[in-house]
Amino acid sequence: MKLQKLLSLVRRCDSDFRLIADGDKIAVGLSGGKDSLALLYALAAYRRFCTAKFELCAVVIDAGAGADFAPLEPLCVELDVPLHIVRTEIAPIVFDARKEKNPCSLCAKMRRGALDGKLNELGYNVLALGHNADDMVETFLLSAMYEGRLNTLQPTSYLDRSEIKLVRPLLYVREKETAAFVREYALPIIHNPCPANGNTKRETMKGVIDSLCAVTPDAFERIHSALTHPERNNLLQIIDRNA
Repeated sequence: MKLQKLLSLVRRCDSDFRLIADGDKIAVGLSGGKDSLALLYALAAYRRFCTAKFELCAVVIDAGAGADFAPLEPLCVELDVPLHIVRTEIAPIVFDARKEKNPCSLCAKMRRGALDGKLNELGYNVLALGHNADDMVETFLLSAMYEGRLNTLQPTSYLDRSEIKLVRPLLYVREKETAAFVREYALPIIHNPCPANGNTKRETMKGVIDSLCAVTPDAFERIHSALTHPERNNLLQIIDRNA
């Protein structure tokens, strides 16, 4: 996947959902995975021609699981993006102290808290996360099947407690496209040492989507369109009203 294609999808998401405003100070939540790397690269390029002028930095939450984030430093220098690494003890707390059987929810909350705290410290008002189109559809199915409610990832939301706007500029980008982009530009993926990696309900949903697409080849695209299409009575509006 070329940068031009990725930028066109990011620009479309920004246009449809008004993600970025003039004067925003945007911090990318950088994990070192393919999605956050693609997002950082795209926003670093997007700021050159976006009509809204914005500042950009990257924030890494080191959960204390042993990941090596050093390869991210030269990339951020190349992109002219300040990099901030926040050291935490999230992994020891979740896995060793509390021995969580379902660790993902607590880990996500603690990581989000660390991100919000760092943004407040730096004076940044927007947190950009690398959730993609697959994440959006998977979250919708997870919510429907395991919680019995309609819910999914919103393109933008406001966190009252921390006074931070959260945006997801990659919601029109497929996971396979971010993977192709990272390969094309040889971006430094950081290995995720989390013991729960690859063993979650979200992985199960990927199999569910594959099964749906085996019956109806464009099932993914139809669900995603129902969630996001700005010219229809889309499901995001319904979800937002019932949130």
